[in-house]
Amino acid sequence: MSPINILFVWIVASSAMFVGWLIQRRTRNAGIVDAIWAAGMGASALFYAAVGSGGLASRLAVAMLGSLWGFRLCLHILARVLNESEDGRYRYLREYWRGDQRKFFAFFMGQALLIALFSLPFLAVAENPRESFSVWCAMGLAVWIVSLAGESVADAQLSAFRKNPHNRGKTCRAGLWRFSRHPNYFFEWLHWFTYVFLAIGTPFPAWLLSLLGPVLMIASLVWITGIPFTEAQALRSRGDDYRDYQRTTSMFIPWFPRISA
Repeated sequence: MSPINILFVWIVASSAMFVGWLIQRRTRNAGIVDAIWAAGMGASALFYAAVGSGGLASRLAVAMLGSLWGFRLCLHILARVLNESEDGRYRYLREYWRGDQRKFFAFFMGQALLIALFSLPFLAVAENPRESFSVWCAMGLAVWIVSLAGESVADAQLSAFRKNPHNRGKTCRAGLWRFSRHPNYFFEWLHWFTYVFLAIGTPFPAWLLSLLGPVLMIASLVWITGIPFTEAQALRSRGDDYRDYQRTTSMFIPWFPRISA
């Protein structure tokens, strides 16, 4: 497990984010950062699979599952960035920062660092010496299928809701969004357990790197940039309707909704 490979991922990610920052300056749409982040994750899975010293089965697994997840997410976000105005979260930051491009540059570079950190579970799998399919592989694949399907369905339901002009200013409560205020985030977090299972067999302490995925993702989504920013923007744009949604619907883990007062 060479630190040079981790450094390489960070340098390439920083270069991609620099280009993204330049695009953001031209288009005034910072949402491109999310598409680049997802693409960087997919590319890092392919890279670690290519340079890893683990068994062929482990490297093929991380190459296929990590890249398919990352590139699907990238295309979904990119379609939204190209066809919609800048996400409200980034419009708020643009106003709060008064358009200061130095702060946007630091933000984009911070996302490059997160690519390097979040890619470490891929590295842990790529170092697994396992040469054949196992029960742990089956469990990892099952988690991947469920999480990718759930996230794709949630994304499609929200996209269909937003395309209907009659829903402007309203909160999506369709399908999975009836049971969780952020079902896409929940399945995104669940997806990272895929690599915890796939990395079982990797020599200790390298296996511990696989735990960074779910730990970093839950911290990011629940306490840092995910849910806090999304819900603050939802309250600004949808007011009491979203407050009622908060009272009746589970924040993260899907559960039956409560009756509104």
